[in-house]
Amino acid sequence: MKSVIERYRDAKCDTNSEMNPASEIKFWQNEAAILKRQLHNLQENHRQMMGEELSGLSVEDLQKLENQLEMSLGDVRMKKEQMLVEEIKELNREGNLVHQENLELHKKVNVMHQQNMELHKKVSEVESVKSADKTSLLTNGLDMGGNSSEHVHLQLSQPQQHDETRSKAIQLSYFSFIA
Repeated sequence: MKSVIERYRDAKCDTNSEMNPASEIKFWQNEAAILKRQLHNLQENHRQMMGEELSGLSVEDLQKLENQLEMSLGDVRMKKEQMLVEEIKELNREGNLVHQENLELHKKVNVMHQQNMELHKKVSEVESVKSADKTSLLTNGLDMGGNSSEHVHLQLSQPQQHDETRSKAIQLSYFSFIA
């Protein structure tokens, strides 16, 4: 391609100086003939590399073609190996990132599990306190009537007896118990 461009530049300089249409036509005809021969040679080389039209080649030409193909195949294998090595490196890098994320998630799960156990412990403590309160209320004469999910509304009236009971009634004017 470089030789074609150089010939074109040379011819352009010659045509600018001569400005003869007949010589310009002759130049382009020669140029077209050269390009046709190059195209024919390239097509023939391509066919030979593809294993076609090998009957007219000598043993020496076949050996040169074989060496050329082996060199080309070596280049292809090196490029393929390079691409595979790069892909393996990238996959290893991504695998390490995924492993790190997995470790972080595992730590978070352990923390959440520990928090869950602590909350479960607190809930158990609260339930045991509620159970003790419920037992205490039931033993003091309150009857839940078998339905522990209902709200119990207690309202104390003014007792006519002791002053101590009156002050407790004022403090506990409304009591609700949820089981």
